[in-house]
Amino acid sequence: MRTMKHQLRWPARAIIKTGCGEFTSNIRRFLSFSNPKLNLFIPVLLLVVMPKDPVIAQKKITIFTDLEGVSGVTKFAQTREKDTPLNIQACEYFMDDLSAVIRGLRDGGATEILVVDGHGSQCVIPHMMEPGAKYLTGRPRPANMWGLDSSFAGLVQLGSHAMMGTPDGVLSHTQSSRPENRYWYNGVESGELVQCAAIAGKYGIPTILVTGDEATCRESRKFLGKNCVTVPVKDGISREAAILYPFKETRKALYEGAKKAMKSLPDCKPYKMDMPIKGKMQCLDLQSDSTGHAIITKEAVFDDVEDILNF
Repeated sequence: MRTMKHQLRWPARAIIKTGCGEFTSNIRRFLSFSNPKLNLFIPVLLLVVMPKDPVIAQKKITIFTDLEGVSGVTKFAQTREKDTPLNIQACEYFMDDLSAVIRGLRDGGATEILVVDGHGSQCVIPHMMEPGAKYLTGRPRPANMWGLDSSFAGLVQLGSHAMMGTPDGVLSHTQSSRPENRYWYNGVESGELVQCAAIAGKYGIPTILVTGDEATCRESRKFLGKNCVTVPVKDGISREAAILYPFKETRKALYEGAKKAMKSLPDCKPYKMDMPIKGKMQCLDLQSDSTGHAIITKEAVFDDVEDILNF
């Protein structure tokens, strides 16, 4: 028995370094060389030492976050002014939503998680950070979606909101809420949800999970398809009014949604825009002294999807 235990150490380690097909061949060669009779036990041994779902093994996930689509957040006063009592409380709500998603991703098979604090005034509270992830926060930084590359298997958009002009979108806006920016790419009006998904798509990264209000989840299904998991945490009535769901229920749903997203990862496809991208932006001219602000329109053509944020 001592010899048998020693023989099994190498194949058990080998699964970490090899693909499933290669591992199966290696273990057969090893056991056949050691004792041909052990071939009879190979099927049983494989069930014991191989991962239950090799598709989701060794997966690196990035979470791009915002604040408006977090549980309990319904007012611009919670999101615009940093370190006010309302903002601090909203950031605490954010950290609890984020923790639930991180736990779900980890339990679903994610092996490395990078959180990118995407809200303008930043939201990460260090003493509330969930173990099992790394957190990027603070500005300025070289790029809005810093750290993206082809090593990531999937993107999570947490705390997202619907695009500007969505009647039932809680705190709906695109980029900047005060001048009411709106964006079109190749003739299709799109919000921040699509902007993030398209930039990730440049690196072959699919969006696998979107969390926010019901309108945001509807927008996700329209642009990203049904395989991208959505978790609604509230239902908008107007821009600053919503039916809130109890935190105990939303955190459970976020955890389960993250686990489900890891299983759905192989079916999610990167979001791509036809190149070159014909962009258009409209916003209110807040510098105008006239009653009723004029609308400014800008147009541009982009050869790199990451430049769509440069209007």
